[in-house]
Amino acid sequence: MASIFSRIIAGEIPSYKVAEDENYYAFLDINPLTKGHTLVVPKQEVDYIFDLDDRTLAGMMVFAKQVAARIKREIACARVAVVVLGMEVPHAHIHLIPIQSENDVDFHREKLRLTPEEFREIAEKLAR
Repeated sequence: MASIFSRIIAGEIPSYKVAEDENYYAFLDINPLTKGHTLVVPKQEVDYIFDLDDRTLAGMMVFAKQVAARIKREIACARVAVVVLGMEVPHAHIHLIPIQSENDVDFHREKLRLTPEEFREIAEKLAR
C-alpha cells in the first residue's frame, strides 16, 4: 500500500504544493506548527530517511535548502528549522518550519488551524 505521501505525489490526494522536481516534492503540512511549515519528501518511497541512498539523501537536502530559501524570503521568521522525526508517516521526510525561537518547534503544542484560502495563499507565495 502506498504511503499517504506517495498518494499526494501521484495526485490521488490533494496538497498545497510548494515545489517539485523529478526526484522531490515539497508541500505545506496540513497540521502546521507555524505558517509556511513545509514537508519535503523524495518521490522514491523509503520509510526511514537514513535508508535513502547517499545520492538521494544529499539531493533531498539540496532541494530542501532551496525550499527553505523561499520560506525565509516569503515568511517573516528568524530562521527555518529543519526537523526529521519520521515516525508519523512511513515515508522519509523533512519538516521545514519558519521559526522566531526554538519554542516554535514544539510538536506537542496545538497546531495552527488555517483555512483552505490561507493554505493556498501561502503555497502560492512559496511556489514563486
